[in-house]
Amino acid sequence: MSGMAASPELERVILFLQELYVELDTSIDPNTPNPHLNMILHLLRSHAEGRVVSPSSMVAAAGVPYATATRKLAEIRDAGLVEQRPRTRTGKSYSLHPSPELLDKFSQLADRVDRLGRSAFGSGERADDEADYYFGGSYQTGRATIAPPRALPQPLKAPGGLRILVHGDPTFMVMEALKRQFEQIVGTDIHQRAFSIDRLREEALRNAGRSRSRYDLIAVDLPWLGEFVEKGVIQPLTDVMDVSRLDPSDFHTAGWRAAHWGGTPYGVPSQTTPELMFYRKDWFADEGLEPPTTTDAVIEAARHFHEPRHGRFGVAWNAARGTALGHTFMMTCAAFGQPIIDIPRIAGGYDADHLDQGGFKPTLDTERTRAAADYLMQLLEFSPPDILSMSWYERVRPYAAGSVAMAYGYTLLAPYFELDEGCPAHGNTGYLPHPHGPAGAPIAPVGGYVFCIPSNLAEDRVSDAVEALVAFTSPGAQKLYAQNGSRTSPRYSVGADPEVRRLSPIFELVDQMSWRDELQFWPRPPIPEISDIIRICGHELHDMLRGIVTPREALARAQARAEDLMRQTVTQGGKHGPQSP
Repeated sequence: MSGMAASPELERVILFLQELYVELDTSIDPNTPNPHLNMILHLLRSHAEGRVVSPSSMVAAAGVPYATATRKLAEIRDAGLVEQRPRTRTGKSYSLHPSPELLDKFSQLADRVDRLGRSAFGSGERADDEADYYFGGSYQTGRATIAPPRALPQPLKAPGGLRILVHGDPTFMVMEALKRQFEQIVGTDIHQRAFSIDRLREEALRNAGRSRSRYDLIAVDLPWLGEFVEKGVIQPLTDVMDVSRLDPSDFHTAGWRAAHWGGTPYGVPSQTTPELMFYRKDWFADEGLEPPTTTDAVIEAARHFHEPRHGRFGVAWNAARGTALGHTFMMTCAAFGQPIIDIPRIAGGYDADHLDQGGFKPTLDTERTRAAADYLMQLLEFSPPDILSMSWYERVRPYAAGSVAMAYGYTLLAPYFELDEGCPAHGNTGYLPHPHGPAGAPIAPVGGYVFCIPSNLAEDRVSDAVEALVAFTSPGAQKLYAQNGSRTSPRYSVGADPEVRRLSPIFELVDQMSWRDELQFWPRPPIPEISDIIRICGHELHDMLRGIVTPREALARAQARAEDLMRQTVTQGGKHGPQSP
């Protein structure tokens, strides 16, 4: 039973029925609660989300007096729909779980409910005045699905074909696999060059120094945007196209805002991939543990599952020297409520929309960053032995293979286990925003890339680049990427497409995080100096993890180096960095 997991379809029907009964209970009076159904839905939803269910929480979910609820719970047990597992050695404390029989029966019911809903509402048309109604999203499951991308009315003329510079991650590799199909769509050859993250930045900057760009489109990591604008690497979209063609309101808010500098859009989100906490739902449920929503809970769970002698470890994360660890440290600081520069606090986080104004100072040595550094030191104790060389892909591989209980990872890495039915993490993974420290809040730091048009692109190629940009980031194209293995989606419409949602729970969860304003890009503020600051943090903190320096020494050194860096920017005529020594 412990290996069985609720499918995305089952979870969707559970949530629908719960919300439907809330509406019925609050809209029609008199009415009679259905305690059996209320408790079963509570149990199934908790199972799907990896939450522990106690008898008292089942009774509370019944919606009837305590004595009645207790009697109804006993009836559910007698019917063989619930299993109980001891949480302590004495067996006096136990948790409740759906039995295989209940899962099987409810899966059949979910299929029937899904068909009934599609039959009743799937083909209905909304009145014009309802077209913009927003209820949990601009789009609703069960409505018409997104059509495949169509061939452009006029094929692109780009001599020599379309040339694209990208990152070598799973999403862009899906685009490479679909190259022939997209060549038919745009009507010309496509030549895609893929690099690792550091080499991609170097090649984009090198390309900017050429008299004519070798690329029609370049993929820009979100933190690089300010640097690339200030250095003239990319050009404003408003100079070359009607931005409304992109349907900006369809993009996840944080991903679209992160594509701006000084209020002007410079790129189009090609993938929005928040970094989340992956955790083994089945392990946590079997051990009676709640999902780790706080940093303290992560440490407690990591300690619980860490058994090196048996080849099992608590947690995997980016701890490799340089860029990888630098990103980890910034996002960990954010989880403790501390941005790495002194940007002003606003409702829901920090203001990263006005970074072009400059005048910021690094905040790498504060009480909260010290707490973040201490947390990383604690994680180290419950990590795999090769953690100090573990980076983007290495952290997810042992998780997928079943040797790690938790892993920090971008959603774009989820295909490593979601698409491999033979790996232990397949179907058994839960997803959470970053667990937060005492002064933090749940956030999902936004990662991913925007497609940009180089400033030095030959004028006679710009119009073709624009058409390709629109085609590659359209809802139809994004859906095609998802259907072929991508687990990133920058658009609400794609995440809400019923065919996409059936592929992975990630799409609906990311949409929900966006609606709750948990998707944030301020943890990696795209100031021009950010790449150097990332490297500084990644080197100083690596010495800390190796035991060469103490956390306080590492943070003091990082702060001093970052201050020098930003002071040099001001001295050289830039507007970033501290305004006074």
